[in-house]
Amino acid sequence: MRQSDEVNADDVRVPRAQAGSSPQHLLTTVLGEYLDSSDADLPSTAVIAILREFGISESSARAALSRLVKRGLIATRRKGRSPVYHLTPQAIAKHRSRMRHFLNFGSRPTPWTGEWVQASFSVPSAGQASRHALRRSLTALGFVGLYDSVWIRPGSEATPVKEALRELLHHVEGARWSVMRVRFDEEAGPHGPASAYDLSSLASAYSSFIQQYAPLRAAARSGAVDATRALVARTSAMDSWRRFADIDPDLPPHLLPQPWPRQEARETFLDIHSALGSLAQARLVQVATPHWPDAASWITHFQASRNPARPEPTRH
Repeated sequence: MRQSDEVNADDVRVPRAQAGSSPQHLLTTVLGEYLDSSDADLPSTAVIAILREFGISESSARAALSRLVKRGLIATRRKGRSPVYHLTPQAIAKHRSRMRHFLNFGSRPTPWTGEWVQASFSVPSAGQASRHALRRSLTALGFVGLYDSVWIRPGSEATPVKEALRELLHHVEGARWSVMRVRFDEEAGPHGPASAYDLSSLASAYSSFIQQYAPLRAAARSGAVDATRALVARTSAMDSWRRFADIDPDLPPHLLPQPWPRQEARETFLDIHSALGSLAQARLVQVATPHWPDAASWITHFQASRNPARPEPTRH
């Protein structure tokens, strides 16, 4: 039985992306890609076997499970003598939302109205801890510092930043803040918003992704990747691509240097992700079944739609 997408996904804390996947981050990626029901009873031995494919030890796999339980992504229930794990309904909703975000990112230009959200704040010296926490929160929300205490992001949605400012600064005596929707007379000029972004480094990261995964892309397109390699390779590509969806500010084309390599990087990712989906699913079933006889009934995979008019990921 599939859970409703209406479940509040914001109650679940997903591990932050980081360089070099930790076991819990890797496990989050695998569960988000290949499980889509909270009714599936997942034995710990199956999780250990799955993570062993990625070179993760049993002790690290068990530690990852424990951490994800604490984060609310996984819960336990007893089945026979041994407890089993299952994704929570909140985790399913979070995974679906994140998969839509990752797989649809870069599929079409974001409609541009010329609006930016600007957050400005003043924090007394006694509130430096709150200032640092606010900067981390603003970065997570896609903001970048235009000046020291003036942060911006493209678009017009201001509710999340209003909530963050209120939560982090309301108790700081003397703190002041404001949120505005603004337009810039010179968007692309040396003092405009585009200058606040390190677009050169982002372009270099996209180019490195293209170069790194070019051999795998060619092998996947020619059918030269077997199921054993497909699971690890597809997961690696997804883990690398999803960081772009989190760090790319998705600026309008007229603010980007040309040529901009994101589209080629996206095509590289999609070729790998689409071609290896069924093979990776088959390998995951093969690895999990000795420990989880019902694995084939629950393991699936997501696949991005190639139809620009229907950018939703497809569940297989």
